[in-house]
Amino acid sequence: MIESWTPALAVLTPCLAAAVVLRLDRMPNIRESCSLTAALLLFFQVLSLLPTENATIQTPPLAMLPGVALQLRVDFFGAVFATLASALWFVTTLYSIGYMRALNEHAQTRYFASFAAAVGATIGVAFSANLLTFYLFYELLTFATYPLVAHKETEVALVASRKYLTYTLGAGVVLLGGMGVLYAETGTLDFRPGGIAELESVAPTAQYFIFASLIIGFGVKAALLPLHGWLPSAMVAPTPVSALLHAVAVVKSGVFGCVRAIAFVFGADTLTTMGASDLLAYLAAATILFGSTVALSQDNLKRRLAYSTISHLSYIVLGAALLTTTATAGAVLHLVSHAFLKITLFFCAGAIYVTTGKDKISQLAGIGRRMPLTMGAFAIGSLGLAGVPPLNGFISKWYLCLGSIQSGHTPLAVVLVVSGVLNIAYLFPVVYTAFFESSDEFDDYGEARIEMLAPLMLTALACIVFGLWPDAGNGPLSFAELIARSVQ
Repeated sequence: MIESWTPALAVLTPCLAAAVVLRLDRMPNIRESCSLTAALLLFFQVLSLLPTENATIQTPPLAMLPGVALQLRVDFFGAVFATLASALWFVTTLYSIGYMRALNEHAQTRYFASFAAAVGATIGVAFSANLLTFYLFYELLTFATYPLVAHKETEVALVASRKYLTYTLGAGVVLLGGMGVLYAETGTLDFRPGGIAELESVAPTAQYFIFASLIIGFGVKAALLPLHGWLPSAMVAPTPVSALLHAVAVVKSGVFGCVRAIAFVFGADTLTTMGASDLLAYLAAATILFGSTVALSQDNLKRRLAYSTISHLSYIVLGAALLTTTATAGAVLHLVSHAFLKITLFFCAGAIYVTTGKDKISQLAGIGRRMPLTMGAFAIGSLGLAGVPPLNGFISKWYLCLGSIQSGHTPLAVVLVVSGVLNIAYLFPVVYTAFFESSDEFDDYGEARIEMLAPLMLTALACIVFGLWPDAGNGPLSFAELIARSVQ
């Protein structure tokens, strides 16, 4: 183990960028250049911190309680999440520049500053060495993203943002209660691969209370049933914010926390004895079917994608709850795959809205002929979410289905297959309407401006590359399998 303050510098980089951006309100070009530079710097910082099997970097502990300290540690799981967040911050910032300028949005300085602060909190979540540090950054993430949800400052946006705060801060209180009992019973809040051994000897009532508290605390942002209600309402935010919420920061922090609780707090042995993991797996399966089914009836494109997110987040929770090496690897893989697929779809939705002002699927007849690159990228994202090879979504779903069967939960594999069919049912009507229905309404339109088109093409390309070569250059598959082996 190597002690260094460099993980803290990675957390501070976007936070310092947020402070600088706030001073550049009258210099938009410099403001946005600063955001892009900070995003690139963060990405290379995170890459420099990637652990090896022989060396892991952590900050010196700042003691808060006996056995509990504020501390950052760059393990393999956190490194995957941080790399994902830092890479997608850059492309989302570039996309945001085109989106915000095209619509002449107000409060752009506040927007870019809040965006940077949210990424800083996300890196803190990724690198947290224990639940106390995680909790601190998890709550900071809520406050950093609140101005983004409320950005439009309309009555609808303010109601949605208050709902967001109610759900997420309420979850934080529950999480804090679970942490208190965990510390009282075990004397530690550390994340340990395979779980905290002292939990095995804790009374069953306390075990169930701690587990329920952690899953509720993380499950709100992971949009598990029945804790999902805030997420569709948050679609009132600008589309780049929706992309941030759904692909990178908030919801991914929720599922990241669920996996931490399952694999790094409780562990397979304790959860098998409790029997709690099976209940969680079937709750995740119910959420998968619920999100996919409700998505079918949504005409608003962003709301359809929101319910799709509710469904796909639970793929990750399900994989972790199955407690097998294959399923856990599938969960980690889907965390990465879904991020690239879903951000592509949201980028496409935003490009359509900025170019045409349309946000309903029923309004998109023939748009594929005028925006073929955008709708082609949308088709790639749709195919990937449905699990069609050779896109990246296929590999993660393959591991999840195989893990379900290996664990003796074949019905859950059936749920995943049915969800794939439902993915086709709610996404391909968009593609069909765009390319195969005719209308002269879009004759005067073309592709979105390059700042928006380039990011969505880049993320769509990444979906293909990670699907064809998931292990290229120690890619996500290698890390997923390494992480899964370390916690079993």
